[in-house]
Amino acid sequence: MIKIDALQAHMSGLAAATAATAAKSGAGSKAQVQGLYVLSGDEPLLLMEAMDQLRATVKKIGYTEREILMHERYFDWSQLLSVGQTMSLFGDKRWLELRIPSGKPGRDGAEALKQFAAQIVAQQTNPELPETVVCIVLPRIDAKTKTSSWFSALDAAGMVVQVDSLERSYLPHWIAARLKKQGQAVEAGPAGQRALEFMVDQVEGNLIAAHQEIQKLGLLYPEGQLSEAEIRAAILKVARYDIFELTAAMLAGDLARLNRMLDGLKGEGEPLPLILWSVTEELRLLAKLKVATDKGESVQQLLKTYRIWGAREKLYPAALRRIGAKALRRAIQVAAGLDRQAKGLAAAELPADPWDGLRLVGHLLR
Repeated sequence: MIKIDALQAHMSGLAAATAATAAKSGAGSKAQVQGLYVLSGDEPLLLMEAMDQLRATVKKIGYTEREILMHERYFDWSQLLSVGQTMSLFGDKRWLELRIPSGKPGRDGAEALKQFAAQIVAQQTNPELPETVVCIVLPRIDAKTKTSSWFSALDAAGMVVQVDSLERSYLPHWIAARLKKQGQAVEAGPAGQRALEFMVDQVEGNLIAAHQEIQKLGLLYPEGQLSEAEIRAAILKVARYDIFELTAAMLAGDLARLNRMLDGLKGEGEPLPLILWSVTEELRLLAKLKVATDKGESVQQLLKTYRIWGAREKLYPAALRRIGAKALRRAIQVAAGLDRQAKGLAAAELPADPWDGLRLVGHLLR
């Protein structure tokens, strides 16, 4: 499995080879194109853009006909297995998308995908271009699925790409790059940074809406520099938060972001018991690690033992250094009281609104 930057490099290589071959002989390039691509990710905008860019790249090589298959109940897997055995109606090479929204092909699907992967491997001995390029689109794949036989077969047969979501810290750069593409930029200096941070606060967790808001700026204002006032006047609050990001804000000790998220989750009607469960589990894990590190155990080894990866792998070491044992015990006590409160029981010395109690937990972990 590779990252999106490796796919970008692959597409650049395809484009360069195509241009060089076309200039030399007037023909398209056969270099590097794969018979199978698999894209996996949980951010719809980035997944869609990666697929569109890949499709546009292979279209220049001659894959002009497009077919889309959607996996659903009673899906006929023979449609996939017949790829390469049936000719295009117009004699063109084909681009075929197979979308599996659940990421779970089922028993029959797993067997079909293994058979299909074997077909792709067999085709790789042929120096000619494949008649069909297949792109399978999946949601973000968990660790268990990555070790499944069907996914391993696809990984071995084609190019499997993990399209990661953007971390909040990267969003200002992402927004600035999008503005640059449409000929716009924020002011230089602190005012511009404030404008970017304002946009991040408004669109965090909702990249499709963020993309639309950036496009709106291109419609409202001419190319050139955008003032902070213009951005504040135009951008709507379209941020969407999830529980995973809420606990990440707690671990980071970012009270301002935590409060925005709690307001957003409350306004969206997220169930409080589920949030309390997630926060409590995070606190219990943090407490285990705190006890272990106080005894001298290696933080990095503990992260591996408890399978803490990704963004949390960076957050936990800093949280363990910052949060004292006494504050952590108090936070766990408050969370237990909030759980009783959410069930209609009395909880002394806690705010009347459990949502405010969650703010207290965040305050203790700052």
